[in-house]
Amino acid sequence: MAKQPEKKRQEDFGTEFEEKVLYINRCSKVVKGGRKFSFSALILVGDGQGHVGYGFAKANEVSDAIRKGSESARKNIFTIEMEGSTIPHEIYVEWDGAKILLKPAPAGTGVIAGSKPRDVLVFCGIKDVVSKNLGSSNPLNQVKAVIKGLLQLKNREKNFAERKGAHA
Repeated sequence: MAKQPEKKRQEDFGTEFEEKVLYINRCSKVVKGGRKFSFSALILVGDGQGHVGYGFAKANEVSDAIRKGSESARKNIFTIEMEGSTIPHEIYVEWDGAKILLKPAPAGTGVIAGSKPRDVLVFCGIKDVVSKNLGSSNPLNQVKAVIKGLLQLKNREKNFAERKGAHA
């Protein structure tokens, strides 16, 4: 059985987290009296030091959806493996219809990515990476795919040490 990624709360880290509203969607339902609107919000939090989290919430008011999403994001924070200012290795991830390719880049390249994956990578603190969206344009699925990919990254030295230990 696969090991679940470790979710932590904001209080577990001694750093200050930034928050960004990535996407707000308005839904309407036609009822007898007219249209009833509801809103969903996708919120991203990160500290730029390898910690990032996202939250998705729905409510009848925009401000309530943002507040709920923010609380959800601060409860689900993940730690990302980094190698300097980039990622340790190339990775291809699929989540629903979203297909994301992440490649390490030399120092000074910057973050080359679409708007939603770029925000996730910047909030992680990754400064040099090339990303390509090969599938869906759904913001929630893109964010989930990027985070899934970042959680699958492994540090080379730790990985080699584990392999040597397994064969000894």
